[in-house]
Amino acid sequence: MKLKLLAIIVAFMAACSVQQQDGSTVSKQPVDYVNPYMGNISHLLVPTFPTIHLPNSLLRVYPERGDYTRIELNALPLVVTSHRGSSAFRLSPFQGNESDLKPVINFRYDQEKITPYSYSVYLDEQEIQVDFGLSHQSAVYEIEFEKDGPAYLVLSSRNGGLKWDGKALSGYQLIENNTKVYMYLVPDQVPETVSELNNQALTEATEAKGRDATLVLRYEQGTNALNVHYGISFIDEEQAKVNMEREVAGKTVDELQQIGKKIWNEALGKIKIGGGTENERTVFYTSLYRCFERPVCISEDGRYFSAFDGQVHEDNGRPFYTDDWIWDSYRAHHPLNVLIDSKKEEDILNSFILMSEQMDNFWWPTFPEITGDSRRMNSNHGVASVIDAYRKGLTNFDLEKAYAACKGAITEKTLAPWSGMPAGKLDQFYKEHGYIPALYDGEKETIPEVHSFESRQPVAVTLGTSYDEWCLSQIARELGEKEDADYFLKASFNYRNLFNNETKFFHPKDNNGKFIHPFDYKFSGGMGARQYYGENNGWVYRWDVQHNIPDLIDLMGGNENFIKNIDGMFTESLGRSKYAFYAQLPDHTGNVGQFSMANEPSLHVPYLYNYGGQPWKTQKRLRKLLKEWFRNDLMGVPGDEDGGGMSAFVVFSSMGFYPVIPGLPEYSIGSPMFENVEVKLENGKTFTIEARNASHENKYIQSASLNGKELNTASISHEAIENGGKLVFEMGPKANKSWGTK
Repeated sequence: MKLKLLAIIVAFMAACSVQQQDGSTVSKQPVDYVNPYMGNISHLLVPTFPTIHLPNSLLRVYPERGDYTRIELNALPLVVTSHRGSSAFRLSPFQGNESDLKPVINFRYDQEKITPYSYSVYLDEQEIQVDFGLSHQSAVYEIEFEKDGPAYLVLSSRNGGLKWDGKALSGYQLIENNTKVYMYLVPDQVPETVSELNNQALTEATEAKGRDATLVLRYEQGTNALNVHYGISFIDEEQAKVNMEREVAGKTVDELQQIGKKIWNEALGKIKIGGGTENERTVFYTSLYRCFERPVCISEDGRYFSAFDGQVHEDNGRPFYTDDWIWDSYRAHHPLNVLIDSKKEEDILNSFILMSEQMDNFWWPTFPEITGDSRRMNSNHGVASVIDAYRKGLTNFDLEKAYAACKGAITEKTLAPWSGMPAGKLDQFYKEHGYIPALYDGEKETIPEVHSFESRQPVAVTLGTSYDEWCLSQIARELGEKEDADYFLKASFNYRNLFNNETKFFHPKDNNGKFIHPFDYKFSGGMGARQYYGENNGWVYRWDVQHNIPDLIDLMGGNENFIKNIDGMFTESLGRSKYAFYAQLPDHTGNVGQFSMANEPSLHVPYLYNYGGQPWKTQKRLRKLLKEWFRNDLMGVPGDEDGGGMSAFVVFSSMGFYPVIPGLPEYSIGSPMFENVEVKLENGKTFTIEARNASHENKYIQSASLNGKELNTASISHEAIENGGKLVFEMGPKANKSWGTK
């Protein structure tokens, strides 16, 4: 036993070391494995951005360029105000002819280096070296000029104003929905002159307003270095100044980078891995880093600006979070927070309650962003995060208020996708008939709530709302609201109303209850299949009944047919050339047959083999998907990574388990990739997973034990993890087809 323990320790230490050129080894910390460039380009979409930020922080930046094969940078970013957004303010260091000055200067560049906490780049044609370090709401640029001429700093706001007061530059940019981001910037040297740049002409001035408002700070010849400290705020310019003074005043880029590295190691160190290859460890920690990109904490010295009512509020000692696309993050990202950041998750849910109270209608948010709730996508899966957290022991939020807001969002707001309008005729039909009616191809839309491009998405909305109503029923039961619990539990079976017993697919119906014909489960529905589904086709939505998998198995005719149908998804051809397929379904990428690894509604599908009695196929599929679609390279993410939604799937699946049904306190077991995993819990305990002999070949579970007792079910309870248990797997190269079938 001691020898076996020693072997595990040695393997863990080896996994965290890297050999130098001289043969010596140095220990690698979790953040050293992160590759922010992983997935910066892909087949069609832009999956990830190489974002420099601290975990869940307000300030985040990334180099702006058309995509990550472009050879020019669009100035230097000062703050990116939303996930996938563009920089609100831009800084362009410059040497050359004044006639070449522009609000945003494009730079050719080389030697770019990015970590989660640092940025370095050489602007080779300008011969300028740039280094960057940041804190939560403030940052520092250090700029070295190599040419002899005068040096310039060009600062611009896309749509706002800038002013110079003799020692600092402050300003704002209007984003949208009356939301402004403010900046306060202090160069370490006072410029010779300050001018406004307007229509390529310089005029001595200390203020600029409007589109591309631009001020130019000119420094005398011989200036070879400038340091710029700045803070940002969503409250006002004075708060931006306070943020800067509190966080970065007097600090160098190197000091900030060292502090940032420590913060990231603490965050990523909540999960320690041993074993696996160098690339597998890089993919794991890069995916975990992505899970700290959103939502962002926008509390500033105990206050925050809320775009949900346009007011500044006291946060009463609890951080306020926003910028979270819950449509997909409920699946794995929120459950990961529950597991390793439970206090933060409670604060996030409390923030959602506050948003609901601040909006005109007391409705749970759908897509809460810096600028308010954009009400994108379909259904309201934020309700799943509420019951999932509560069922797993998180109680530091008002469950009654959360329930009221969730209930209002599902019963009072329209179910029409991408709409914040009140419920109308479409919703009344759903309440009376239990499904959203579909239109025939070419039939004109008459319902005002329906978005002209997104359409009704009747199957997607019916299935998604069925799950949401199951979540409502579970919360109502926890609150002792029996009548509501029974009502919503009955409604949670509404997916049955669209199940076609002949084809075993979910099939749209017209308002007379007739299935739409002719119909193709791959291609009917127009662009993105939105007339009937949403971004994905009928093959993906065939499995969108997370809350009642046993009933889905029965509908398909039992375990054998269920497994056969899952197999069929992975083997069914695209049906057209890739060019034609993706021209209609650009979000339905990362294909293995009709399965889409690139879109979140597919994430739970590989785990469904567990429920049909063949866990070994879950193990086989997962390892193939992880190896092929998540790689340590520029195209290493298959599709739409929405700031943690897809990356959390990688984190869970690499550890060996996954929350298939948010709302139930249990996890489905997959195939652990690493020989040893330690999950640090906020209750002070540690959950350990030991996968003996795990490797690329040894992907099949031969046997398992939990806390020394035999485990022969392909699931584990959240309670077992919270108690700090130990899960041990014996792994091998061939499937044990009898394991986990109970």
